[in-house]
Amino acid sequence: QVQLAESGGGLVAAGGFLRLSCAASGRSFRSYVMGWFRQAPGKEREFVAAISWDGGTTYYADSVKGRFTISQDNAKNTMYLQMNSLKPEDTAVYYCASGNSPIGSTWPRVSTYDYWGQGTQVTVSS
Repeated sequence: QVQLAESGGGLVAAGGFLRLSCAASGRSFRSYVMGWFRQAPGKEREFVAAISWDGGTTYYADSVKGRFTISQDNAKNTMYLQMNSLKPEDTAVYYCASGNSPIGSTWPRVSTYDYWGQGTQVTVSS
């Protein structure tokens, strides 16, 4: 069983920044891809960013390109999401997830991921 735990959410003013972390644990944890998703009230869960196991490939949603950066530290089994220039529309619960598809075009899909964290709230005030 794999456990994912997000941390780092909070309340920040527009234009500010936050850094989310996702710590992975469990028996022989390995995954091909790790991703961040978010879900605002009344909306569907949406893709934010994804990174391959070796950190060599990253994908971003158009809405966060140039503002968010995904990274990972395999030695610590931890993934990060640096979020800069935050906007009120970034307000959501942010989830990390892990999956095993090597096909990059599948990474924005919720169904690609097998394990999910509980989420961390990010609120951006205007």
